[in-house]
Amino acid sequence: MRKARIKMIVSMAVFGSIGLFVRYVPFPSIVIAAFRGLSGAAFIYIFMALGGKRPVLKDRGKTLFLLALSGCAIGVNWILLFESYRYTTVARATLCYYMQPVIVMLLSPVLASERLTARKLISVIISFLGMILVTGAAGGTIGGTGELRGIALGLGAACFYSTVIFLNRLLRDTDDMTTTFYQLLFAGLSVLPLALTQELPLPAASPAQWAALAAVGILHTGAAYTAYFSAMHELDTQTTAMLGYIDPVCALFFSWMLLGESPDAGTVTGAVMILGGTLLGSIEKRKETDHGQN
Repeated sequence: MRKARIKMIVSMAVFGSIGLFVRYVPFPSIVIAAFRGLSGAAFIYIFMALGGKRPVLKDRGKTLFLLALSGCAIGVNWILLFESYRYTTVARATLCYYMQPVIVMLLSPVLASERLTARKLISVIISFLGMILVTGAAGGTIGGTGELRGIALGLGAACFYSTVIFLNRLLRDTDDMTTTFYQLLFAGLSVLPLALTQELPLPAASPAQWAALAAVGILHTGAAYTAYFSAMHELDTQTTAMLGYIDPVCALFFSWMLLGESPDAGTVTGAVMILGGTLLGSIEKRKETDHGQN
């Protein structure tokens, strides 16, 4: 149990640092997304092969279609999130992205025939009010067009990841590692054609920037996802939910300490409301705690 907790904590901290690395890579977001998906899938395939397993699907029809669809959604989700980092602070982009559980709760009565309980409704209201504070809309302190674009991109990324949550609920008889392998593979393949049309500043990229790109694919995707899922199966639902909030907390801390993005009182208050609200509403079921994976 202790080893599983450590793996979960480490994987969440790694997820929370991805914004720092993406900011440092000079390549277009779509290129980073394509590399992340393909390299992450390769890492998981090798990891499974070393353990004597293969990512084999029992039902290649409907299951493969759902995995391809969710993989495409993940690819778009990454592109929007990475672009959000470029227009607004890492902290603000992360908090916008963390509205995903709220979106899932709001859409669940329609898409999953789940009842919106009073507790979940309260959590939605708290998170929404927190988002108003984070964006600065309440005090009229919101930035210019670029800042608005960053906020919109972060929320757009949250919407696309919400579709992944609903699509995953339709998958049956497929283990988490196999699901993740195919989703990462399709995420990379779906954006690869457009990524190949991008003009890359190859001569200008330093060895450190290449290393940052490699880290996004290998460390933040392959290794972090592997540690996350192996730990998740050994921890109870509430522990998984609680430890999952290390991700956004680390993102806020890293952006403050390493990027100098000092949050104001409104951002801090809004962050507490968003994270507290989503925790209040999502601690009940495991599938609703599988969020925050950047």
